[in-house]
Amino acid sequence: MRRPGWPSRFWVAVAVTIVKPISWLLVKKDWRGTDRLPRAGGIILATNHLSWLDPVLISHYLYNNGRWPTILAKSGLFSVPLLGHMVRELMAIPVYRGSADAARSLAESERRIADGACVMFYPEGTCTRDPGFWPMEGKTGAARLALATGAPVIPVAHWGAQEILPYGSKRPRLWPRKTFRVLTGPPVDLSKYEGQPLHADVLREATADIMAAITAQLAELRGEKAPETPFKRPSDN
Repeated sequence: MRRPGWPSRFWVAVAVTIVKPISWLLVKKDWRGTDRLPRAGGIILATNHLSWLDPVLISHYLYNNGRWPTILAKSGLFSVPLLGHMVRELMAIPVYRGSADAARSLAESERRIADGACVMFYPEGTCTRDPGFWPMEGKTGAARLALATGAPVIPVAHWGAQEILPYGSKRPRLWPRKTFRVLTGPPVDLSKYEGQPLHADVLREATADIMAAITAQLAELRGEKAPETPFKRPSDN
């Protein structure tokens, strides 16, 4: 039987055959806080975004800790021959940007969470443009989904993917072998927003709490102090 939130065994095997060797080849692992990752039930995993390589490395982390990553992917990928079929079978959710259909991805995410999926969000919406690689201001999708469903938001910070494949680069820096560090934090406390209408101010405040939790985990992971004010996301993203 198919596990809740997981693809068929065939497609799990296909993905694992591709992803795990790449991950083991590219990086050394420093994975922390794995006991904070719920092994069952619908959750929202909110993480920072440093590189186009992030989804592969975070997916390996989640898989090895008993969760299948339900990734929100650009809708254009679903129309690419072969790749689109594979992405769909791997349970990814299409994201429609700049259209009246943008809410469809959240509605589908809500259905998946009800089925017990681990839905992975990059609240920044794009790789960070912060010069120090700290998280930027977030978009409100993850907060809206959390407040609508009551699903726990698990903040996950990672560090190292940007050293292998910097944002905008198509040439990976494979050697010397880098370390990919991950730290999972406790669920974000959004209890003060329970029962409140999902107005813009509420969603912005809840989003700020989510981003603050991710940033706190990243500061611990890096052993550095984070900026007091998050970098403003570029308006074209």
